[in-house]
Amino acid sequence: MSELRERKKQKDVSDSDNEQDDEKRENESRNIEKSGSPLPPKKVEPDLRWIKRLQSDLLSSGDKRRSAPGVKLVLEQGTYWLTRILFLRFLSFIYLVAFLVSYNQNKQLIGNNGLTPARNFLLNVGDQFPDLYSRMVHVPTLFWLGSPWEDMDQLLDGVALAGAGLAVVVLVTGAANMLVMATMWVLYHSLVSVGQAWFSFGWESQLLETGFLAIWCVPALSWQRMPRKLPSPWVCVWGYRWLIFRIMLGAGLIKIRGDKCWKDLTCMNYFYQTQPNPNPLAYFSHQAPDAWHKFETFGNHVIELFLPFFTFIPHRSAWIFNGCFQMFFQCVLISTGNLSFLNWLTIAPSIWYLDDKFLAFTFSEATNRQVLYLQDEDKINKQLRKPRTPLLRKLLTAGIACLLAYLSIPIVYNLASPKQAMNRSFDPLRLVNTYGAFGSVTKERTEVVIEGTSSFNPEDPSTVWKEYEFKCKPGNVSRAPCLISPYHYRLDWLMWFAAFQQYQQNPWLLHLMGKMLENDPVVDSLIDKNPFKDKKPPKFIRARHYKYTFTKSGGKAASLGRWWGRKLIGEYVPPVSLGMLSQVYQQYGWRTRQEQ
Repeated sequence: MSELRERKKQKDVSDSDNEQDDEKRENESRNIEKSGSPLPPKKVEPDLRWIKRLQSDLLSSGDKRRSAPGVKLVLEQGTYWLTRILFLRFLSFIYLVAFLVSYNQNKQLIGNNGLTPARNFLLNVGDQFPDLYSRMVHVPTLFWLGSPWEDMDQLLDGVALAGAGLAVVVLVTGAANMLVMATMWVLYHSLVSVGQAWFSFGWESQLLETGFLAIWCVPALSWQRMPRKLPSPWVCVWGYRWLIFRIMLGAGLIKIRGDKCWKDLTCMNYFYQTQPNPNPLAYFSHQAPDAWHKFETFGNHVIELFLPFFTFIPHRSAWIFNGCFQMFFQCVLISTGNLSFLNWLTIAPSIWYLDDKFLAFTFSEATNRQVLYLQDEDKINKQLRKPRTPLLRKLLTAGIACLLAYLSIPIVYNLASPKQAMNRSFDPLRLVNTYGAFGSVTKERTEVVIEGTSSFNPEDPSTVWKEYEFKCKPGNVSRAPCLISPYHYRLDWLMWFAAFQQYQQNPWLLHLMGKMLENDPVVDSLIDKNPFKDKKPPKFIRARHYKYTFTKSGGKAASLGRWWGRKLIGEYVPPVSLGMLSQVYQQYGWRTRQEQ
Protein backbone atom coordinates (compact mmCIF):
# COMPACT_ATOMS: atom_id res chain seq x y z
CA MET A 1 0.00 0.00 0.00
CA SER A 2 2.85 2.37 0.80
CA GLU A 3 4.27 1.75 -2.70
CA LEU A 4 0.88 2.63 -4.28
CA ARG A 5 0.62 5.85 -2.22
CA GLU A 6 4.14 6.81 -3.27
CA ARG A 7 3.35 6.25 -6.97
CA LYS A 8 0.09 8.24 -6.63
CA LYS A 9 2.03 11.06 -5.00
CA GLN A 10 4.56 11.06 -7.86
CA LYS A 11 1.70 11.12 -10.37
CA ASP A 12 0.04 14.11 -8.62
CA VAL A 13 3.33 16.01 -8.61
CA SER A 14 3.81 15.21 -12.31
CA ASP A 15 0.26 16.43 -13.16
CA SER A 16 0.85 19.64 -11.17
CA ASP A 17 4.08 20.26 -13.10
CA ASN A 18 2.23 19.77 -16.39
CA GLU A 19 -0.47 22.31 -15.37
CA GLN A 20 2.19 24.88 -14.46
CA ASP A 21 3.89 24.35 -17.83
CA ASP A 22 0.56 24.88 -19.65
CA GLU A 23 -0.15 28.14 -17.74
CA LYS A 24 3.33 29.39 -18.51
CA ARG A 25 2.88 28.76 -22.24
CA GLU A 26 -0.54 30.52 -22.24
CA ASN A 27 0.93 33.63 -20.52
CA GLU A 28 3.75 33.77 -23.06
CA SER A 29 1.21 33.53 -25.89
CA ARG A 30 -0.82 36.49 -24.47
CA ASN A 31 2.32 38.61 -24.16
CA ILE A 32 3.17 37.95 -27.78
CA GLU A 33 -0.32 39.03 -28.89
CA LYS A 34 -0.17 42.25 -26.84
CA SER A 35 3.29 43.29 -27.96
CA GLY A 36 2.75 42.26 -31.56
CA SER A 37 6.24 40.78 -31.73
CA PRO A 38 7.58 37.47 -30.55
CA LEU A 39 9.83 37.25 -27.56
CA PRO A 40 13.56 36.84 -28.27
CA PRO A 41 14.56 33.19 -28.78
CA LYS A 42 15.65 31.46 -25.63
CA LYS A 43 18.40 28.83 -25.28
CA VAL A 44 16.91 25.33 -25.32
CA GLU A 45 17.63 23.56 -22.05
CA PRO A 46 17.07 19.84 -21.48
CA ASP A 47 13.83 19.21 -19.63
CA LEU A 48 15.18 17.38 -16.59
CA ARG A 49 11.72 16.69 -15.27
CA TRP A 50 10.75 14.99 -18.53
CA ILE A 51 13.93 12.91 -18.38
CA LYS A 52 13.20 11.82 -14.84
CA ARG A 53 9.60 11.04 -15.79
CA LEU A 54 10.80 8.91 -18.75
CA GLN A 55 13.22 7.07 -16.51
CA SER A 56 10.50 6.47 -13.91
CA ASP A 57 8.06 5.21 -16.53
CA LEU A 58 10.56 2.81 -18.09
CA LEU A 59 11.72 1.42 -14.78
CA SER A 60 8.17 1.09 -13.47
CA SER A 61 7.21 -0.81 -16.62
CA GLY A 62 10.12 -3.15 -15.91
CA ASP A 63 8.91 -3.52 -12.32
CA LYS A 64 5.48 -4.53 -13.60
CA ARG A 65 7.01 -7.14 -15.89
CA ARG A 66 9.12 -8.50 -13.07
CA SER A 67 6.42 -8.53 -10.40
CA ALA A 68 3.26 -9.42 -12.30
CA PRO A 69 1.95 -12.74 -10.93
CA GLY A 70 2.16 -15.68 -13.30
CA VAL A 71 4.20 -13.75 -15.85
CA LYS A 72 7.41 -15.47 -16.92
CA LEU A 73 10.48 -13.25 -17.12
CA VAL A 74 11.68 -12.84 -20.68
CA LEU A 75 15.07 -11.23 -21.19
CA GLU A 76 16.07 -9.25 -24.21
CA GLN A 77 18.50 -10.79 -26.67
CA GLY A 78 21.93 -9.43 -27.51
CA THR A 79 23.31 -8.83 -24.01
CA TYR A 80 25.93 -10.99 -22.29
CA TRP A 81 25.73 -10.39 -18.52
CA LEU A 82 24.89 -14.01 -17.73
CA THR A 83 27.31 -15.24 -20.37
CA ARG A 84 30.21 -13.66 -18.54
CA ILE A 85 29.19 -15.21 -15.20
CA LEU A 86 28.93 -18.69 -16.72
CA PHE A 87 32.20 -18.26 -18.62
CA LEU A 88 34.15 -17.07 -15.57
CA ARG A 89 32.97 -20.02 -13.53
CA PHE A 90 33.81 -22.46 -16.30
CA LEU A 91 37.26 -20.97 -16.93
CA SER A 92 38.06 -20.87 -13.21
CA PHE A 93 37.13 -24.56 -13.00
CA ILE A 94 39.68 -25.32 -15.74
CA TYR A 95 42.27 -23.18 -13.98
CA LEU A 96 41.56 -25.08 -10.75
CA VAL A 97 42.09 -28.45 -12.42
CA ALA A 98 45.30 -27.24 -14.10
CA PHE A 99 46.75 -25.89 -10.85
CA LEU A 100 45.81 -29.06 -8.95
CA VAL A 101 47.48 -31.23 -11.59
CA SER A 102 50.57 -29.07 -11.14
CA TYR A 103 50.44 -29.25 -7.35
CA ASN A 104 50.14 -33.04 -7.37
CA GLN A 105 52.77 -33.77 -10.02
CA ASN A 106 55.21 -30.88 -10.46
CA LYS A 107 57.54 -31.86 -7.63
CA GLN A 108 57.95 -35.34 -9.10
CA LEU A 109 58.41 -34.09 -12.66
CA ILE A 110 60.28 -30.77 -12.41
CA GLY A 111 61.04 -30.37 -8.70
CA ASN A 112 64.39 -30.58 -6.93
CA ASN A 113 64.57 -34.34 -7.50
CA GLY A 114 62.13 -34.53 -10.41
CA LEU A 115 62.63 -36.37 -13.68
CA THR A 116 63.62 -33.13 -15.46
CA PRO A 117 64.44 -30.59 -12.72
CA ALA A 118 63.33 -27.05 -13.51
CA ARG A 119 66.38 -25.74 -11.65
CA ASN A 120 68.71 -27.37 -14.19
CA PHE A 121 66.60 -25.95 -17.01
CA LEU A 122 66.75 -22.41 -15.60
CA LEU A 123 70.49 -22.67 -15.01
CA ASN A 124 71.05 -23.71 -18.63
CA VAL A 125 68.90 -20.85 -19.95
CA GLY A 126 70.63 -18.45 -17.58
CA ASP A 127 74.01 -19.41 -19.01
CA GLN A 128 72.78 -18.46 -22.50
CA PHE A 129 71.13 -15.17 -21.48
CA PRO A 130 72.97 -13.34 -18.70
CA ASP A 131 70.54 -10.42 -18.19
CA LEU A 132 67.07 -10.72 -16.66
CA TYR A 133 65.29 -9.04 -19.58
CA SER A 134 66.60 -11.57 -22.13
CA ARG A 135 65.74 -14.42 -19.81
CA MET A 136 62.20 -13.13 -19.37
CA VAL A 137 61.72 -12.76 -23.12
CA HIS A 138 62.82 -16.32 -23.86
CA VAL A 139 61.39 -17.98 -20.74
CA PRO A 140 58.72 -15.69 -19.20
CA THR A 141 58.37 -16.95 -15.63
CA LEU A 142 58.34 -15.58 -12.10
CA PHE A 143 60.81 -18.28 -11.11
CA TRP A 144 63.67 -16.08 -12.33
CA LEU A 145 63.06 -14.06 -9.18
CA GLY A 146 63.63 -17.16 -7.02
CA SER A 147 67.28 -17.75 -7.96
CA PRO A 148 69.27 -19.86 -7.01
CA TRP A 149 66.25 -22.19 -6.66
CA GLU A 150 67.61 -24.25 -3.78
CA ASP A 151 64.07 -25.24 -2.75
CA MET A 152 62.24 -25.49 -6.06
CA ASP A 153 59.59 -27.78 -4.58
CA GLN A 154 58.37 -25.06 -2.25
CA LEU A 155 58.24 -22.49 -5.05
CA LEU A 156 56.31 -24.83 -7.34
CA ASP A 157 53.81 -25.70 -4.60
CA GLY A 158 53.36 -22.04 -3.65
CA VAL A 159 52.56 -21.00 -7.20
CA ALA A 160 50.16 -23.90 -7.75
CA LEU A 161 48.31 -23.39 -4.46
CA ALA A 162 48.02 -19.63 -4.94
CA GLY A 163 46.54 -20.15 -8.40
CA ALA A 164 44.15 -22.84 -7.16
CA GLY A 165 42.99 -20.59 -4.32
CA LEU A 166 42.17 -17.72 -6.66
CA ALA A 167 40.38 -20.09 -9.03
CA VAL A 168 38.15 -21.32 -6.20
CA VAL A 169 37.16 -17.74 -5.29
CA VAL A 170 36.15 -16.96 -8.90
CA LEU A 171 34.35 -20.30 -9.23
CA VAL A 172 32.27 -19.75 -6.09
CA THR A 173 31.42 -16.08 -6.65
CA GLY A 174 31.03 -16.02 -10.44
CA ALA A 175 32.86 -12.69 -10.41
CA ALA A 176 36.42 -11.49 -10.89
CA ASN A 177 38.54 -8.46 -11.52
CA MET A 178 41.52 -7.79 -13.73
CA LEU A 179 43.98 -8.14 -10.87
CA VAL A 180 42.89 -11.70 -10.02
CA MET A 181 42.56 -12.87 -13.62
CA ALA A 182 45.97 -11.43 -14.50
CA THR A 183 47.52 -13.08 -11.43
CA MET A 184 46.18 -16.51 -12.37
CA TRP A 185 47.45 -16.05 -15.91
CA VAL A 186 50.94 -15.03 -14.75
CA LEU A 187 51.13 -17.90 -12.25
CA TYR A 188 50.16 -20.54 -14.79
CA HIS A 189 52.40 -19.00 -17.43
CA SER A 190 55.28 -19.29 -14.97
CA LEU A 191 54.62 -23.03 -14.59
CA VAL A 192 54.24 -23.68 -18.32
CA SER A 193 57.48 -21.85 -19.11
CA VAL A 194 59.56 -24.15 -16.89
CA GLY A 195 57.49 -27.29 -17.51
CA GLN A 196 59.60 -28.46 -20.47
CA ALA A 197 58.25 -31.59 -22.23
CA TRP A 198 55.54 -32.13 -19.61
CA PHE A 199 53.86 -28.81 -20.54
CA SER A 200 54.56 -28.86 -24.27
CA PHE A 201 51.07 -29.56 -25.58
CA GLY A 202 48.46 -27.39 -27.24
CA TRP A 203 46.03 -27.12 -24.34
CA GLU A 204 48.63 -25.25 -22.26
CA SER A 205 48.89 -22.47 -24.86
CA GLN A 206 45.12 -22.56 -25.32
CA LEU A 207 44.56 -22.02 -21.59
CA LEU A 208 47.03 -19.12 -21.61
CA GLU A 209 45.31 -17.47 -24.59
CA THR A 210 41.86 -18.01 -23.07
CA GLY A 211 43.04 -16.69 -19.72
CA PHE A 212 44.72 -13.62 -21.21
CA LEU A 213 41.58 -12.48 -22.99
CA ALA A 214 39.55 -13.04 -19.81
CA ILE A 215 41.61 -10.33 -18.08
CA TRP A 216 39.90 -7.71 -20.23
CA CYS A 217 36.36 -9.00 -19.65
CA VAL A 218 36.09 -7.87 -16.03
CA PRO A 219 36.41 -4.65 -14.00
CA ALA A 220 39.85 -3.45 -12.96
CA LEU A 221 39.28 -3.71 -9.20
CA SER A 222 35.60 -3.98 -8.25
CA TRP A 223 34.21 -7.44 -7.52
CA GLN A 224 30.70 -7.76 -8.90
CA ARG A 225 28.97 -10.42 -10.96
CA MET A 226 27.19 -7.74 -12.98
CA PRO A 227 29.15 -4.48 -12.76
CA ARG A 228 26.78 -1.72 -13.98
CA LYS A 229 29.51 0.27 -15.70
CA LEU A 230 30.94 -2.68 -17.60
CA PRO A 231 28.72 -4.89 -19.73
CA SER A 232 30.65 -7.72 -21.36
CA PRO A 233 33.11 -5.93 -23.70
CA TRP A 234 32.65 -6.66 -27.38
CA VAL A 235 36.33 -7.60 -27.63
CA CYS A 236 35.54 -10.57 -25.36
CA VAL A 237 32.40 -11.62 -27.22
CA TRP A 238 34.09 -11.54 -30.60
CA GLY A 239 37.59 -12.36 -29.34
CA TYR A 240 36.39 -15.71 -28.03
CA ARG A 241 34.35 -16.39 -31.14
CA TRP A 242 37.49 -15.74 -33.16
CA LEU A 243 39.38 -18.14 -30.87
CA ILE A 244 36.95 -21.05 -31.27
CA PHE A 245 36.81 -20.39 -35.02
CA ARG A 246 40.60 -20.77 -35.24
CA ILE A 247 40.68 -23.82 -32.96
CA MET A 248 38.09 -25.76 -34.92
CA LEU A 249 39.15 -24.69 -38.41
CA GLY A 250 42.80 -25.35 -37.57
CA ALA A 251 41.92 -28.84 -36.31
CA GLY A 252 39.90 -29.57 -39.44
CA LEU A 253 42.51 -28.30 -41.90
CA ILE A 254 45.39 -30.15 -40.25
CA LYS A 255 43.41 -33.38 -40.68
CA ILE A 256 42.54 -32.80 -44.32
CA ARG A 257 46.15 -31.84 -45.09
CA GLY A 258 47.55 -34.69 -43.00
CA ASP A 259 46.71 -38.34 -42.72
CA LYS A 260 45.06 -39.98 -45.72
CA CYS A 261 42.61 -41.79 -43.45
CA TRP A 262 40.83 -38.48 -42.76
CA LYS A 263 40.06 -38.22 -46.48
CA ASP A 264 38.93 -41.80 -46.98
CA LEU A 265 36.87 -41.60 -43.74
CA THR A 266 38.63 -44.49 -41.97
CA CYS A 267 40.48 -42.68 -39.16
CA MET A 268 37.83 -43.46 -36.57
CA ASN A 269 38.39 -47.17 -37.23
CA TYR A 270 41.66 -46.73 -35.33
CA PHE A 271 41.31 -43.63 -33.15
CA TYR A 272 39.46 -45.05 -30.14
CA GLN A 273 42.05 -47.80 -29.73
CA THR A 274 45.20 -45.81 -30.44
CA GLN A 275 44.47 -42.46 -28.72
CA PRO A 276 46.79 -41.63 -25.79
CA ASN A 277 44.58 -42.73 -22.88
CA PRO A 278 41.30 -44.43 -23.85
CA ASN A 279 38.44 -44.69 -21.37
CA PRO A 280 35.90 -47.53 -20.99
CA LEU A 281 33.46 -46.06 -23.50
CA ALA A 282 36.25 -45.92 -26.09
CA TYR A 283 36.47 -49.71 -25.83
CA PHE A 284 32.82 -50.10 -26.84
CA SER A 285 32.93 -47.30 -29.42
CA HIS A 286 35.79 -49.11 -31.16
CA GLN A 287 33.51 -52.12 -31.69
CA ALA A 288 31.07 -50.12 -33.86
CA PRO A 289 30.70 -51.10 -37.55
CA ASP A 290 32.78 -49.44 -40.26
CA ALA A 291 29.78 -47.53 -41.63
CA TRP A 292 29.31 -45.81 -38.27
CA HIS A 293 33.01 -44.92 -38.10
CA LYS A 294 32.77 -43.35 -41.57
CA PHE A 295 29.77 -41.31 -40.40
CA GLU A 296 31.75 -40.18 -37.34
CA THR A 297 34.69 -39.07 -39.48
CA PHE A 298 32.43 -37.21 -41.90
CA GLY A 299 30.62 -35.54 -38.99
CA ASN A 300 33.97 -34.46 -37.58
CA HIS A 301 34.76 -32.67 -40.86
CA VAL A 302 31.38 -30.92 -40.89
CA ILE A 303 31.78 -29.63 -37.35
CA GLU A 304 35.41 -28.54 -37.77
CA LEU A 305 35.41 -27.25 -41.37
CA PHE A 306 31.86 -26.03 -42.01
CA LEU A 307 30.15 -24.93 -38.79
CA PRO A 308 32.87 -22.47 -37.68
CA PHE A 309 31.88 -20.16 -40.53
CA PHE A 310 28.48 -19.69 -38.88
CA THR A 311 30.41 -17.25 -36.67
CA PHE A 312 30.24 -14.68 -39.44
CA ILE A 313 26.56 -15.06 -40.26
CA PRO A 314 24.95 -11.92 -38.74
CA HIS A 315 22.07 -13.75 -37.13
CA ARG A 316 21.55 -14.82 -33.53
CA SER A 317 20.16 -18.25 -34.43
CA ALA A 318 23.31 -19.08 -36.43
CA TRP A 319 25.53 -18.19 -33.47
CA ILE A 320 23.46 -20.23 -31.01
CA PHE A 321 23.32 -23.22 -33.35
CA ASN A 322 27.10 -23.14 -33.85
CA GLY A 323 27.85 -22.66 -30.16
CA CYS A 324 25.58 -25.50 -29.04
CA PHE A 325 26.92 -27.88 -31.68
CA GLN A 326 30.54 -27.09 -30.81
CA MET A 327 29.86 -27.76 -27.12
CA PHE A 328 28.00 -30.97 -27.93
CA PHE A 329 30.95 -32.12 -30.05
CA GLN A 330 33.40 -31.52 -27.20
CA CYS A 331 31.14 -33.45 -24.82
CA VAL A 332 31.23 -36.42 -27.20
CA LEU A 333 35.03 -36.28 -27.24
CA ILE A 334 35.12 -36.05 -23.44
CA SER A 335 32.92 -39.15 -23.17
CA THR A 336 35.28 -41.33 -25.23
CA GLY A 337 38.77 -40.29 -24.13
CA ASN A 338 41.04 -38.81 -21.47
CA LEU A 339 42.46 -35.87 -23.40
CA SER A 340 43.42 -33.85 -20.32
CA PHE A 341 41.26 -30.72 -19.94
CA LEU A 342 41.57 -29.93 -23.67
CA ASN A 343 37.95 -30.55 -24.63
CA TRP A 344 36.63 -28.92 -21.46
CA LEU A 345 38.70 -25.86 -22.25
CA THR A 346 37.42 -25.79 -25.84
CA ILE A 347 33.86 -25.51 -24.54
CA ALA A 348 34.72 -22.22 -22.81
CA PRO A 349 34.95 -19.87 -25.84
CA SER A 350 31.79 -21.41 -27.35
CA ILE A 351 29.84 -20.08 -24.36
CA TRP A 352 30.17 -16.61 -25.90
CA TYR A 353 27.83 -17.57 -28.73
CA LEU A 354 24.99 -17.70 -26.19
CA ASP A 355 23.32 -14.51 -24.96
CA ASP A 356 21.34 -13.73 -21.80
CA LYS A 357 17.98 -14.63 -23.31
CA PHE A 358 19.23 -18.13 -24.17
CA LEU A 359 21.00 -18.70 -20.84
CA ALA A 360 18.21 -17.35 -18.60
CA PHE A 361 16.93 -20.84 -17.77
CA THR A 362 20.27 -21.73 -16.15
CA PHE A 363 20.06 -18.90 -13.59
CA SER A 364 17.72 -18.05 -10.73
CA GLU A 365 14.77 -15.71 -11.11
CA ALA A 366 16.47 -13.14 -8.87
CA THR A 367 19.51 -13.07 -11.16
CA ASN A 368 17.31 -12.75 -14.22
CA ARG A 369 15.53 -9.79 -12.59
CA GLN A 370 18.88 -8.06 -12.20
CA VAL A 371 19.62 -8.58 -15.88
CA LEU A 372 16.18 -7.28 -16.86
CA TYR A 373 16.78 -4.16 -14.77
CA LEU A 374 20.11 -3.59 -16.54
CA GLN A 375 18.46 -4.09 -19.91
CA ASP A 376 15.84 -1.46 -18.98
CA GLU A 377 18.65 0.88 -17.99
CA ASP A 378 20.20 0.31 -21.40
CA LYS A 379 16.99 1.52 -23.04
CA ILE A 380 17.07 4.69 -20.96
CA ASN A 381 20.73 5.29 -21.75
CA LYS A 382 19.98 4.81 -25.42
CA GLN A 383 17.21 7.43 -25.26
CA LEU A 384 19.54 9.81 -23.45
CA ARG A 385 22.53 8.88 -25.60
CA LYS A 386 24.41 8.17 -22.43
CA PRO A 387 27.12 5.48 -22.63
CA ARG A 388 27.29 2.93 -19.84
CA THR A 389 31.01 2.17 -20.27
CA PRO A 390 33.54 4.92 -19.40
CA LEU A 391 35.62 6.32 -22.27
CA LEU A 392 38.91 5.08 -20.82
CA ARG A 393 37.62 1.53 -20.70
CA LYS A 394 36.42 1.80 -24.29
CA LEU A 395 39.89 2.91 -25.38
CA LEU A 396 41.44 -0.01 -23.51
CA THR A 397 39.07 -2.44 -25.22
CA ALA A 398 39.93 -0.97 -28.62
CA GLY A 399 43.63 -1.33 -27.83
CA ILE A 400 43.28 -5.01 -26.94
CA ALA A 401 41.28 -5.58 -30.12
CA CYS A 402 44.07 -4.01 -32.19
CA LEU A 403 46.66 -6.18 -30.43
CA LEU A 404 44.69 -9.35 -31.13
CA ALA A 405 44.20 -8.35 -34.76
CA TYR A 406 47.92 -7.71 -35.20
CA LEU A 407 48.95 -11.00 -33.54
CA SER A 408 46.39 -12.86 -35.68
CA ILE A 409 48.13 -11.97 -38.95
CA PRO A 410 50.67 -14.86 -38.85
CA ILE A 411 47.91 -17.15 -37.58
CA VAL A 412 45.78 -16.46 -40.66
CA TYR A 413 48.79 -17.01 -42.91
CA ASN A 414 49.42 -20.32 -41.17
CA LEU A 415 45.82 -21.46 -41.64
CA ALA A 416 46.03 -20.65 -45.34
CA SER A 417 49.41 -22.34 -45.80
CA PRO A 418 49.61 -25.89 -47.18
CA LYS A 419 52.49 -26.34 -44.69
CA GLN A 420 50.26 -25.49 -41.74
CA ALA A 421 51.99 -25.71 -38.34
CA MET A 422 50.03 -27.26 -35.48
CA ASN A 423 50.01 -25.94 -31.90
CA ARG A 424 52.55 -23.20 -32.45
CA SER A 425 53.03 -19.79 -30.83
CA PHE A 426 54.35 -16.79 -32.74
CA ASP A 427 54.91 -14.60 -29.67
CA PRO A 428 56.78 -15.44 -26.44
CA LEU A 429 53.74 -14.83 -24.23
CA ARG A 430 51.49 -17.20 -26.21
CA LEU A 431 48.76 -14.56 -26.55
CA VAL A 432 47.47 -15.78 -29.93
CA ASN A 433 48.36 -19.27 -31.16
CA THR A 434 47.73 -21.90 -33.82
CA TYR A 435 45.91 -25.08 -32.90
CA GLY A 436 45.20 -28.53 -34.25
CA ALA A 437 44.97 -32.12 -33.10
CA PHE A 438 45.54 -35.59 -34.55
CA GLY A 439 46.69 -34.54 -37.99
CA SER A 440 47.88 -38.12 -38.21
CA VAL A 441 46.35 -41.14 -36.49
CA THR A 442 48.47 -44.11 -35.48
CA LYS A 443 47.08 -47.35 -36.87
CA GLU A 444 48.61 -49.60 -34.21
CA ARG A 445 48.92 -49.11 -30.49
CA THR A 446 52.30 -49.84 -28.95
CA GLU A 447 53.19 -49.56 -25.29
CA VAL A 448 56.40 -49.43 -23.30
CA VAL A 449 56.22 -51.84 -20.37
CA ILE A 450 58.84 -51.40 -17.64
CA GLU A 451 59.96 -54.41 -15.62
CA GLY A 452 62.37 -54.99 -12.74
CA THR A 453 64.17 -58.00 -11.31
CA SER A 454 66.09 -58.84 -8.15
CA SER A 455 68.27 -61.28 -10.03
CA PHE A 456 71.98 -60.56 -10.45
CA ASN A 457 71.86 -62.13 -13.93
CA PRO A 458 69.29 -60.41 -16.15
CA GLU A 459 70.22 -62.58 -19.13
CA ASP A 460 69.24 -65.82 -17.41
CA PRO A 461 66.06 -67.18 -19.08
CA SER A 462 64.75 -68.20 -15.66
CA THR A 463 64.97 -64.65 -14.30
CA VAL A 464 61.66 -63.42 -12.88
CA TRP A 465 60.67 -59.96 -14.09
CA LYS A 466 57.92 -57.93 -12.40
CA GLU A 467 55.94 -55.20 -14.18
CA TYR A 468 55.42 -51.65 -12.98
CA GLU A 469 51.84 -50.49 -13.42
CA PHE A 470 51.06 -46.90 -14.38
CA LYS A 471 47.99 -44.96 -13.27
CA CYS A 472 46.24 -44.65 -16.60
CA LYS A 473 48.21 -45.97 -19.54
CA PRO A 474 47.48 -49.57 -20.62
CA GLY A 475 49.61 -52.24 -18.98
CA ASN A 476 47.81 -55.08 -17.24
CA VAL A 477 45.48 -56.47 -19.92
CA SER A 478 42.76 -57.19 -17.34
CA ARG A 479 42.62 -53.68 -15.96
CA ALA A 480 39.81 -51.48 -17.28
CA PRO A 481 40.79 -48.27 -19.09
CA CYS A 482 40.88 -45.27 -16.76
CA LEU A 483 38.32 -42.46 -16.55
CA ILE A 484 39.99 -39.26 -15.31
CA SER A 485 39.10 -36.33 -17.61
CA PRO A 486 39.53 -33.39 -17.03
CA TYR A 487 42.35 -34.50 -14.73
CA HIS A 488 45.63 -35.43 -16.40
CA TYR A 489 48.59 -37.71 -15.71
CA ARG A 490 51.50 -36.09 -17.50
CA LEU A 491 53.84 -39.09 -17.23
CA ASP A 492 51.29 -41.48 -18.74
CA TRP A 493 50.75 -39.04 -21.61
CA LEU A 494 54.45 -38.87 -22.48
CA MET A 495 54.76 -42.65 -22.21
CA TRP A 496 52.33 -42.85 -25.14
CA PHE A 497 54.66 -40.72 -27.25
CA ALA A 498 57.71 -42.65 -26.10
CA ALA A 499 56.17 -45.86 -27.45
CA PHE A 500 56.56 -44.74 -31.08
CA GLN A 501 59.92 -43.04 -30.53
CA GLN A 502 63.36 -44.21 -29.40
CA TYR A 503 64.28 -44.01 -25.74
CA GLN A 504 67.24 -41.80 -26.69
CA GLN A 505 64.70 -39.12 -27.61
CA ASN A 506 63.27 -39.25 -24.09
CA PRO A 507 66.13 -39.10 -21.55
CA TRP A 508 63.61 -38.59 -18.73
CA LEU A 509 62.65 -42.27 -19.22
CA LEU A 510 66.15 -43.36 -18.21
CA HIS A 511 65.90 -41.10 -15.15
CA LEU A 512 62.57 -42.76 -14.26
CA MET A 513 64.18 -46.19 -14.57
CA GLY A 514 67.09 -45.01 -12.42
CA LYS A 515 64.69 -43.91 -9.70
CA MET A 516 63.00 -47.30 -9.89
CA LEU A 517 66.41 -48.87 -9.25
CA GLU A 518 66.58 -46.88 -6.00
CA ASN A 519 62.94 -47.28 -4.94
CA ASP A 520 62.75 -43.49 -4.92
CA PRO A 521 59.47 -42.23 -3.39
CA VAL A 522 59.01 -40.16 -6.55
CA VAL A 523 58.20 -43.39 -8.35
CA ASP A 524 55.43 -44.38 -5.95
CA SER A 525 53.67 -41.03 -6.40
CA LEU A 526 53.85 -41.17 -10.20
CA ILE A 527 52.74 -44.76 -10.86
CA ASP A 528 49.99 -47.05 -9.62
CA LYS A 529 51.92 -50.18 -8.64
CA ASN A 530 55.57 -50.61 -7.66
CA PRO A 531 56.22 -54.37 -7.29
CA PHE A 532 59.27 -53.58 -5.13
CA LYS A 533 57.62 -51.15 -2.76
CA ASP A 534 58.65 -51.72 0.88
CA LYS A 535 61.19 -54.27 -0.39
CA LYS A 536 64.76 -54.16 -1.57
CA PRO A 537 65.05 -52.24 -4.85
CA PRO A 538 65.55 -54.22 -8.05
CA LYS A 539 69.02 -54.95 -9.37
CA PHE A 540 68.10 -54.38 -13.00
CA ILE A 541 65.37 -52.57 -14.92
CA ARG A 542 64.34 -53.07 -18.54
CA ALA A 543 61.64 -51.79 -20.90
CA ARG A 544 59.89 -53.95 -23.47
CA HIS A 545 57.84 -52.96 -26.50
CA TYR A 546 54.36 -54.44 -26.93
CA LYS A 547 51.56 -54.14 -29.46
CA TYR A 548 48.16 -53.67 -27.76
CA THR A 549 44.70 -54.23 -29.24
CA PHE A 550 41.24 -54.06 -27.72
CA THR A 551 39.66 -57.46 -27.19
CA LYS A 552 36.44 -58.14 -29.06
CA SER A 553 33.40 -57.33 -26.98
CA GLY A 554 31.61 -60.59 -26.14
CA GLY A 555 34.57 -62.66 -27.27
CA LYS A 556 36.46 -65.32 -25.34
CA ALA A 557 39.18 -62.96 -24.05
CA ALA A 558 36.61 -60.40 -22.96
CA SER A 559 34.67 -63.09 -21.10
CA LEU A 560 37.85 -63.78 -19.13
CA GLY A 561 37.92 -60.15 -18.02
CA ARG A 562 40.53 -58.93 -20.48
CA TRP A 563 40.15 -55.50 -22.03
CA TRP A 564 43.35 -55.77 -24.05
CA GLY A 565 45.32 -58.32 -26.00
CA ARG A 566 49.05 -57.77 -26.40
CA LYS A 567 51.97 -59.17 -28.37
CA LEU A 568 55.67 -58.66 -27.68
CA ILE A 569 57.48 -56.66 -30.36
CA GLY A 570 60.92 -56.64 -28.80
CA GLU A 571 63.30 -54.93 -26.43
CA TYR A 572 62.88 -51.17 -25.92
CA VAL A 573 65.55 -50.50 -23.29
CA PRO A 574 67.96 -53.34 -22.48
CA PRO A 575 68.47 -54.32 -18.83
CA VAL A 576 70.32 -51.57 -16.96
CA SER A 577 71.64 -51.14 -13.44
CA LEU A 578 72.12 -47.90 -11.54
CA GLY A 579 75.85 -48.01 -12.17
CA MET A 580 75.28 -48.34 -15.92
CA LEU A 581 73.29 -45.07 -15.85
CA SER A 582 75.98 -43.05 -14.05
CA GLN A 583 77.24 -41.33 -17.22
CA VAL A 584 73.70 -40.33 -18.21
CA TYR A 585 73.14 -38.91 -14.73
CA GLN A 586 76.35 -36.92 -14.99
CA GLN A 587 75.47 -35.61 -18.47
CA TYR A 588 72.12 -34.20 -17.35
CA GLY A 589 73.09 -33.12 -13.86
CA TRP A 590 70.85 -35.62 -12.11
CA ARG A 591 71.53 -36.83 -8.58
CA THR A 592 71.00 -40.20 -6.95
CA ARG A 593 69.21 -40.49 -3.61
CA GLN A 594 72.57 -40.76 -1.84
CA GLU A 595 73.72 -37.51 -3.45
CA GLN A 596 70.55 -35.57 -2.62
